[in-house]
Amino acid sequence: MGSSSMRRYLITRVAMTVPMLLILLTVVFLLLRVAPGDPIAATVGDRISSEELDARREAAGLNDPMIVQYGRYLLGAVTGDFGNPVTDRRSTVQVIADTFPATFELTAVAMLVAVGFGVTIGAVAGRLRDTPFDVGGRLFGIVSYAAPVFWVALIAQLFLSVRFGWFPTGGRATGFDAPTGVTGFYVLDSLLTRDLSALWTSIHHLMLPGLTLGLVFGGIFVRFVRVNMLQTLRSDYVEAAHARGVSERLVVYRHAFKNALVPVVTVVGLQFALLLGGSILTERVFSWPGLGNALLSFLGARDYVGVQGIITFYAIVVVVISLLIDVANALIDPRIRH
Repeated sequence: MGSSSMRRYLITRVAMTVPMLLILLTVVFLLLRVAPGDPIAATVGDRISSEELDARREAAGLNDPMIVQYGRYLLGAVTGDFGNPVTDRRSTVQVIADTFPATFELTAVAMLVAVGFGVTIGAVAGRLRDTPFDVGGRLFGIVSYAAPVFWVALIAQLFLSVRFGWFPTGGRATGFDAPTGVTGFYVLDSLLTRDLSALWTSIHHLMLPGLTLGLVFGGIFVRFVRVNMLQTLRSDYVEAAHARGVSERLVVYRHAFKNALVPVVTVVGLQFALLLGGSILTERVFSWPGLGNALLSFLGARDYVGVQGIITFYAIVVVVISLLIDVANALIDPRIRH
């Protein structure tokens, strides 16, 4: 019974994912098509003749009817062909392959920081309601949630890098060649090749941008976990545990805290998707060679083809993460399947 309900739930969620992805891709396609100017002309300007401009438009398929361009775009998104940027000799897929590992590493570290700080502070603040720690935790949550990530990054860079010299000012690695490997993830490749020097340098460069981005997003978890912890502590089964003489420590951490974390799974997945997008400004401040930095470079060059490809990739990642969140929730709470 359990396996059949899970199977039905998975089929339903996958079926619902298809129209959601189609809507996202359609919005991306239309937004870039209604932007003023011609994608090719906006990129190369008047540096080429009108004949060469027409030839490039024809090669890019921009002279085709809109419905033909839309069909080609959807087919490319399904098959993994995101086009060829005008300002880069690499294909968009190659740009993504070269830069996404850096963005994923930064996002993973930031998520660990956000969850570690946010869940801990939120849980303790909910347990110690209206105490100075609770007030400080709520203040941290509000300030970190409201603070612009680029401003926090600049302040952290100014003090921790420039003034005290504890961390590098930017970049993904300096003073050594990239670790040998095919994954593109410096930390993982350093571990696989057992290059301790490269491992430390990679982690050292990751710490400040990851800490900065994680603390900004950690405020969301503080507020969310605190509210869930307060609601759980008022629930009937917690009061029943108190009535049975269960120790306060077990009531808080085995019953209340465990159940308060169930909704956090959804928030963690959604925030991870948001972190991928929120890392764009952090990458720019710290000169982090990630996907966000590549997107900003394409935007600065008005390379709409490259912009469309990267945003399409982001949209697909968000949809996949959303599907994985639903599956994880169904595994944790069987009631969701029915």
